[in-house]
Amino acid sequence: MTKIIAYHVRDEELDIIQKWEEKHGVEVKTVENQLTADNIHLAEGFDGLTTSQNKPLPDGIYETLRSLGIRQIAQRSAGYDVYDLEEATKNEIIVSNVAVYSPESIAEFTLTQALMLIRKVRSIEERTEKRNFSWQPEIQGRLLAEMTVGIIGTGHIGRSAAKLFNALGAKVLGYDIYPNDKAKEFLEYKESIEDVIKQADIVSLHMPATDDNHHQFNYDMFKKFKPTAYLINNARGSIVDTEGLIKALDDNLLAGAALDTYERESSYVPKDNREAGISDELFNAILDHDKIMYTPHIAYYTNVSVRNIMTIGLDTTLEVIETGDTKNRVNDI
Repeated sequence: MTKIIAYHVRDEELDIIQKWEEKHGVEVKTVENQLTADNIHLAEGFDGLTTSQNKPLPDGIYETLRSLGIRQIAQRSAGYDVYDLEEATKNEIIVSNVAVYSPESIAEFTLTQALMLIRKVRSIEERTEKRNFSWQPEIQGRLLAEMTVGIIGTGHIGRSAAKLFNALGAKVLGYDIYPNDKAKEFLEYKESIEDVIKQADIVSLHMPATDDNHHQFNYDMFKKFKPTAYLINNARGSIVDTEGLIKALDDNLLAGAALDTYERESSYVPKDNREAGISDELFNAILDHDKIMYTPHIAYYTNVSVRNIMTIGLDTTLEVIETGDTKNRVNDI
């Protein structure tokens, strides 16, 4: 019988795995933790491996996997920047991802964040907790239908977000290195990111992390925002220079931000940090900032996404075992 080992499995995913096992006649062993040098030995004797990593693999892990006869790593997320693709390729290991699992889930959360920002929900809740029910200009909202939304990155998720904003009457502008006709139904493309953000009331990021866009949204970029504009980042934390964002907010270069990702989040997300606390002072600055609404990389987190991510991760693992390749491969072998 074909045997697959799945790392970083949560309890809520066990039923999904069991149903998949029964359907495909494949044995799946689950491990609670991410793949590390300390638990890689558990993969011995298995035909394939899937995991959900949010931190880089330790040195030598690819060589060890190869020595164990494992020829692939099926990452269960769209992002795969934690992998050293050159080392993987050198060791003839196919790295795959789950590029599309439920773009609507992230798009709907993006819309939720936007509405919470422009309707001042956080401030209203804080005032309500103090029993202050007065109507004051500082909690007066804005109408989305009278606003311009900028979508940076118009792949599956960006297009889904643009569709929702467009349906509510907002003017939607977009930028992507590779514009596509499907997105043009819901947005108007601009020639540069700067062309978008100088007009946008809400700027929503939906780009993959690359070497070229590391800290692309920095203090100098925020100088080009409207002072009344909001930033939403449901992409990758490394795209935003956190220190630059905090300074920009303190200098009133933009009105606020909703962050579902943070560039150094891997030590804390997804974990319960109530006892250990947060030792990262920059992270604490985000959590304590009255102009930042932070959520723990949870935009994707719906029943549909959880089911699809695990299922596609296992499907991809089996595909490589049976055929030697997969359409979801992200490196060259």
